[in-house]
Amino acid sequence: MPIEFDVKITANDMYRFNMYHIYTSFTGIFSILAAVLGFVAAVGTYGKVDTMYTVLYIIFGIVFLFYFPLILKMRAARQISMSEALKSTLHYMLDDEGIHVSLGEENALLEWKQIYKMVSTKHNVLIYSSRVNAYILPMEIVGGQYAALKELADKNLKKHQNCMKKR
Repeated sequence: MPIEFDVKITANDMYRFNMYHIYTSFTGIFSILAAVLGFVAAVGTYGKVDTMYTVLYIIFGIVFLFYFPLILKMRAARQISMSEALKSTLHYMLDDEGIHVSLGEENALLEWKQIYKMVSTKHNVLIYSSRVNAYILPMEIVGGQYAALKELADKNLKKHQNCMKKR
């Protein structure tokens, strides 16, 4: 039985996707470690070096801690505003064949064998077509159909591709 959704992505949905994507990659992990290192250096050098160095370590930590979230927030809003496809409502139909996406008269099929991975987060279901591109299904829209969606993923994806959590 097919599962269908009509999805209009918001800037907040895009932001959450970008945050997930960055903070599960080397770049995001590195930025957190750099922020922690900056704060540890500030505490460790307090009173031992010139105050300016301690302040610079704190600034370094703050920049690494808040840089990506601020940049991603601005990027998400820009991505939505600049893309006609993202401004529109996309219709998704998921069945045993794959994910059918339609926008007006245009249709596309992403077969299950073409899916890189499928992930559920607190706010979204992400269907990756490559390492960096994903279809975003907000959890508020998936709602009560999550169990059926997970069942389809369990049935059609390999274990390492399926990161759908039990709810």
